[in-house]
Amino acid sequence: MGAQQVYVWYRLAGDPARARDAITAMMLEVAIKSGVAGRLFERADDAGTWMEVYEDVADRKAFERVLKRAAKAHAADTYADGGRHVECFCAAGAVHR
Repeated sequence: MGAQQVYVWYRLAGDPARARDAITAMMLEVAIKSGVAGRLFERADDAGTWMEVYEDVADRKAFERVLKRAAKAHAADTYADGGRHVECFCAAGAVHR
């Protein structure tokens, strides 16, 4: 299996400005410690749903450990109503007819 994409989505809880500061700091720590720079999105039709996207993750288990430690260090769960949902995807194989 090749590189994987990691998606973390959640419903925003608390002050959006403080949440953005905390999540940005967390993502910077993840980038420094894992070499994978993430991007932060908000849902187009609901600014209260955020998603972090981390692309081309070579070692998912190691990356998830770094992500979990950084999320704890920056209290990311404080800003996630219902928790942070982590999902991993990889490229689908060829489509056969």
